[in-house]
Amino acid sequence: MNKIEDTYRHIGLRRLLVEEVRSKGISNEAVLAAIGKVPRHAFMDSGFINYSYKDSAFPIGAGQTISQPYTVAFQTQLLDVKPFDKVLEIGTGSGYQAAILFEMGANVYSIERQRELHIKSQQLLNQIGCKIHFFYGDGYAGLPAYSPFDRILVTAGATEIPETLVSQLKIGGRMVIPVGGKDRQEMTLVVKKSDTEIDISYHGGFIFVPFLKGKN
Repeated sequence: MNKIEDTYRHIGLRRLLVEEVRSKGISNEAVLAAIGKVPRHAFMDSGFINYSYKDSAFPIGAGQTISQPYTVAFQTQLLDVKPFDKVLEIGTGSGYQAAILFEMGANVYSIERQRELHIKSQQLLNQIGCKIHFFYGDGYAGLPAYSPFDRILVTAGATEIPETLVSQLKIGGRMVIPVGGKDRQEMTLVVKKSDTEIDISYHGGFIFVPFLKGKN
């Protein structure tokens, strides 16, 4: 497999993207550093290479999108990832979000329900040296055999907070999940206080592809 080309131009465009994301309110330096290091152009179809460092979402196939960098940064900042955190990502998609988490030092477990994307993202992340634990399956089920997790990140819009995922969080753990209807979701932070108590807070409106059950 060909090595990913990462030129001085790409690096310069990433620096500009970091400053754009920073100007929109992202202040976590570890998140910004990861955005500055991960070659987003590697995750996009060749026709979109010129758009790789615009702060926009783009289609990646199978009816899915690569999220806007600001959205990736916002979710990651809200998740408050620390090095060596065990993180469950629901929805591998292009693999870009998983690469950001890996760059921040997380131990990433990622589930994808679309077989095409599962295979494609696994090949790409392996190629660029991101060691992620990949799973093809139903995100709603999570990964109970590997739980509990310090952090859980959901990259699709859910109609409610899944109890199955809350149960897989460590006490003190955080889950970030967009919750709402198909046209708009609230970015929701769930903090697990005990086995019977969670704190829920809301952090603004976003639009994600729907969180679907099963696998395809």
